[in-house]
Amino acid sequence: MRLELVPLRSTDVDRSKVFYVDQVGFLVDHDVEPGNGMRVVQLTPPGSACSIAIGVGFVDSDAPAVNGLHLVVDDLDAVRERLLGTGVEVSGISDMGGVRYAYFSDPDGNSWALQQISR
Repeated sequence: MRLELVPLRSTDVDRSKVFYVDQVGFLVDHDVEPGNGMRVVQLTPPGSACSIAIGVGFVDSDAPAVNGLHLVVDDLDAVRERLLGTGVEVSGISDMGGVRYAYFSDPDGNSWALQQISR
C-alpha cells in the first residue's frame, strides 16, 4: 500500500493552484475538467511520491481543513526563507531536540509542517 494522493478542500481552485504552484513550488501534474462541472487539479511537491488534489466535484468545499501535513526538507532555513520571499506566512523555527519545524497554512486553512530531521 502506498499513500499517493491527499484531497484537500478549496473554496477557490484557481487561488489555491496559484498558492501551491507559484508560492510554495509544487508541480502541476494535471488540471482537467472531465465533465459534469468537475475539475481536478493534482499537484506534487518536488521530489515527493505523494500528491495533493484540489478541485470541484470530488471534495466538498465545506469539508473541514486538513491539519498537520508534513513536508520533509533537507534545509529548513533555506525553504522557510524561499517561502517567505514568495509571500507565504511561515512561523518561526522550533527545535524539538534534533527535529526542526516551521508551519504555514494555505488560503483555505489546510495546515502544513515543514520538518527537518537531523541525521
